Amino acid sequence: MKSKVQASSFSQWLDGRVAPFFSTNAGTAQIAFQSWRHFKEAFAPELIGQAVEETGRALGRPIQSCIDPFGGSGTTALACQFLGVRCSTIEVNPYLADLIEAKVASYDIDALIRDFSQVVKGSGRTFRNPFPHAPPTFVEPGVKGRYLFNMSAACRIRTLLDNIEAVGDHNNRRLLRVLLGAKALELSNVVVSGKGRRYKRAWQLSQANANDVVELFSGSVLQAIYEIRRYGDRPSKQYELIRGDSREMIPKAGEFDLSVFSPPYPNSFDYTDVYNVELWVCGYLKSSEANKKLRQSTLRSHVQVSRDYGGPQLSSPTLDEVKRNLRDVKNSLWDPNIPSMVEAYFCDMSVIMDRLRRIIVPSGRIFMVVGDSRYAGVDVPVSRVLQELAHTMDLSVVKEEPFRSMRTSPQQGGRPELLETLITLSRN
Repeated sequence: MKSKVQASSFSQWLDGRVAPFFSTNAGTAQIAFQSWRHFKEAFAPELIGQAVEETGRALGRPIQSCIDPFGGSGTTALACQFLGVRCSTIEVNPYLADLIEAKVASYDIDALIRDFSQVVKGSGRTFRNPFPHAPPTFVEPGVKGRYLFNMSAACRIRTLLDNIEAVGDHNNRRLLRVLLGAKALELSNVVVSGKGRRYKRAWQLSQANANDVVELFSGSVLQAIYEIRRYGDRPSKQYELIRGDSREMIPKAGEFDLSVFSPPYPNSFDYTDVYNVELWVCGYLKSSEANKKLRQSTLRSHVQVSRDYGGPQLSSPTLDEVKRNLRDVKNSLWDPNIPSMVEAYFCDMSVIMDRLRRIIVPSGRIFMVVGDSRYAGVDVPVSRVLQELAHTMDLSVVKEEPFRSMRTSPQQGGRPELLETLITLSRN
């Protein structure tokens, strides 16, 4: 249930597009703010509009508040501003948290242009080691001739970062740092995908230089300034960004009409790795210990870092069956901790759902996009398990909708057709 002004603003932001599916963010790079850093989101912004409409009808009044415990690139937070809805967002990854806040913050455009001009003014400085705290493979000469950045590009990135740190306005400083970080991977000699990080083909012959750094950064900032100016007058400029682990940071008090989110999937992939280059370049990480601490603060959805997989016994017949099946194929699993990780994942999700249940108003809605998994031929039907857990905590399943199918990762056998599902829950 949206006002005409809010519906118009939301539609203008989407530039009048009609998404064929809500289950993909394909094409959202053309939407303002969404191209700042490419992000493989589980849902399109239009899903937020649908969730607001459906929840408004269920409550019989306009939606006032929303919470997203897994902020990601800020799609929910940004869409809520265009819909006139107050949104609280939780994000554990400090780079993504800054990316979200950079999108939803307000700016003095003239001051932003002046600060940007100062940042790119002058020639780059030289450094013996531009990133002294980063891993040894970060900057030329690297290790055994392999490195992410040659010295020319690394020194220019360092110069820009130092100039950005001298910017007085914290909103402008955050925005410029985020946009430079967003170009770091493109300027590096590696690519990152669901298969991990690998060097680009023939990377030795096509490395970025100092001029490429300034050109890409400047283009990104100018595009961002245009979008901020064009869409600065949104129905709501309110936001709340909570930085930290959503298992601990979901508020214990307060009232929210709606929650829309997609948690990490239990697929053995550490999502922190996707943003590892940005985290080191922008200075969010300064040691391997800090990297480990961040990885241990994420949902227990992978086995790529040593951690405790303990938790309470959950009431789910489907999960019990999955645990038995995984035990039967334990010798075929590529990591012996996978059965414990899968159980721990649902313990974590149970915490998330129970905390949301306490703050969602009666008849309010929770929209979750979740993805199944498969290990050694054993299917992990995430949606079914979560629905069984919901019934144990005074949440009703309004509906479940197949969202799309995704190809499994190599660790999961590489076969297609793992389902992603949109689950809609209601607070009783």
